[in-house]
Amino acid sequence: MRRVATLFSALTLATLSWTAGTAAHAVTPAPSPSHPAPSPQGTSQGTSQGTSVSTEEQRAAIRFWTAERLRTARDVTTLPAARTAKLADPAPTTGERVSVPPLPGPTAPASAPSPRATSPTAWTGGGLISTTAGKVFFQNASGGTFACSATVANSDNKSVVLTAGHCTVDAATGTGYRNWVFIPGYNNGNRPYGTFAARRLFWDAQYVSTRGNANWDYAFAVMNTLNGRTLADTVGAQGIAFNSQTGRHVHSFGYGGSAAEGNGERLNHCEGNEFADAGRPGSTMWGIDCVQTGGSSGGGFLADFSGGAGYLIGNISVSAGTNEYHPTLGNEALGLYRQAGAA
Repeated sequence: MRRVATLFSALTLATLSWTAGTAAHAVTPAPSPSHPAPSPQGTSQGTSQGTSVSTEEQRAAIRFWTAERLRTARDVTTLPAARTAKLADPAPTTGERVSVPPLPGPTAPASAPSPRATSPTAWTGGGLISTTAGKVFFQNASGGTFACSATVANSDNKSVVLTAGHCTVDAATGTGYRNWVFIPGYNNGNRPYGTFAARRLFWDAQYVSTRGNANWDYAFAVMNTLNGRTLADTVGAQGIAFNSQTGRHVHSFGYGGSAAEGNGERLNHCEGNEFADAGRPGSTMWGIDCVQTGGSSGGGFLADFSGGAGYLIGNISVSAGTNEYHPTLGNEALGLYRQAGAA
């Protein structure tokens, strides 16, 4: 059975707010010197922060992720939190409505019609989501190895994935994670389209300044090419929408780590009508009455979903009871996405 890593921030559990934590308490040994870590110096612009990964570090990341390390990486999850810690300014609810359409990819036939999913259900419907959803693997500063989910988003450079902030950076320290790779279409250890190494990571500065407030728990990774082709040219890309309408019927996709979800080895989905998170002061998140477990963090929430394609409107961030929530993609997320697409 896969191990599930509970995430902790630098705050104690008694003082956590509506936040996603960090994977700071890993116990996996640090890598050997032959696998160097990225430079600790990041980049910052406006509300964005991030880190760059050198060509050699990207090559080292590809070498680092052996089949054994994929198997033993811990599934990242988040903590439902108390209501007493620092809150960010509310995320904007109005702004320029921007949408980018999906980009077709290779044909992925359905193995069977995928049933309506009010609880995590294996995705059997094929289509673009089968090639554009995938698993993220990374290592934190203490050497622990972890797994999240992500989705390819159509962008100018055809190289961007949307994931969770807590899958890219330690919110307690602002240190970006290393050996960061994305495996689109991951299934039972198979890498049907190869392994893509990140060359840039972008997260919202407010996610770090608030020590992990989940209103800002989104991030974009820019992936290197593989065999001379961009990520989106290889697998296609989902559409993405900013400042979009809320309260719609949506689908979420991720690699949950429970036995019922296939122990993180298959793509699952949930669906439902969105509702606002009314249970936590300052929350601007939206959720559905279905929850995927550790390892699904960062997986995409999609609206206008049909035939395996749709528009990303957020990512799996936090769960509470039987509900899972996503941050809204507003003005700040749009700026971050544009930076990633130009990188």
